[in-house]
Amino acid sequence: MDVALKIWRYDPESGERALKRYEVEAPEWACLLDVLDIVKDQVDGTLAYRKSCRMMICGSCGMRMDGRAILACKERMKPIVDRGHVPVISAMGNMPIVKDLAVDMGPFWQKIRAMKPWIEPGYEEYPEGGEFRHSQEQMNPIHKEALCIMCGCCVSECNSMEADPDFLGPAALAKGFRFVGDPRDQAKVERLELYNSEHGIWDCTRCYFCNERCPKGVDPRDAIAKLGAESIKEGIDRDMGAKHAKWFVRSAVTTGWLRETELVPKTQGLVSAIKETKFALSLAKRGKVPPPFPPHVADKQHEARMLRDLIATQGRDGALGHVQGERALSRIEHAVMADPDHAGRRRDAPEITPGEAPVNRDIGEQP
Repeated sequence: MDVALKIWRYDPESGERALKRYEVEAPEWACLLDVLDIVKDQVDGTLAYRKSCRMMICGSCGMRMDGRAILACKERMKPIVDRGHVPVISAMGNMPIVKDLAVDMGPFWQKIRAMKPWIEPGYEEYPEGGEFRHSQEQMNPIHKEALCIMCGCCVSECNSMEADPDFLGPAALAKGFRFVGDPRDQAKVERLELYNSEHGIWDCTRCYFCNERCPKGVDPRDAIAKLGAESIKEGIDRDMGAKHAKWFVRSAVTTGWLRETELVPKTQGLVSAIKETKFALSLAKRGKVPPPFPPHVADKQHEARMLRDLIATQGRDGALGHVQGERALSRIEHAVMADPDHAGRRRDAPEITPGEAPVNRDIGEQP
């Protein structure tokens, strides 16, 4: 097949960028990485990019296609060619460009190292049996985070990092929960204190681009949410982001709605609220602020309280509540993929479904 694509070239010596078009012949099974190899081998040997395994494992070939972060070895070219589209290939965002499609991963690895990505077991000697054992159920909460291949696609698309380069970022924080949620690690509180520092957990804007772009289903934003939930569970709630989250929950449980007039005092404090009085009055004149009294209560609001009470009785506070939600969503997704016409008939094996306890039930039986 005849493949056309445009590549943003960058010359580090002159600092100039130029968009160049290439047309090559490639086999129908070719992925973007194959096409780049053909361009480099047959057309322009100066083209710079990274690659290694070609199997969506190493994460080396991260780049952008039409403005979205991808793995070049994962992106098949035939559907693109069939619709007559000429994609634009560029380097990943939020990282300095070294040359063409290769970026400097130094800042990326610096933030990964800041997570202290190793187990802190908290013991000096092994027990008499010679080893510590943990069940699959205990390890399931970090199932998704353990899939990360450090490709940097999530960092490339992070709005918070674009606004604040010092933000720890989705990859580093997902790696952080990989250890906070590990039952073998005994430094959870110390880690959460570190991750709650300036430019940490609560600086995430919740745009979910990291989830959308992750090629391995790690869902970094979900990992950040788990870190926030664990922080509040451990009483690490000094950040305004944590206070906002706590009041949001409290408001939803008591009235079923977010009581916006009380949000600033509860989140930023009474002094800050008084300073915003003029702004609040201007909003009220335009009908943008509901009257604080009497508080508006949603229909069937008791169901919100019942849900909160149910979670409390299950002991799924902190990150476990999010893990439970992931388990349910994964079962739906896998069921639809297995049989779209009969979604729900298939259930995942409990030993590999994140957060699910083993049960004595045949795989084919309805839960």
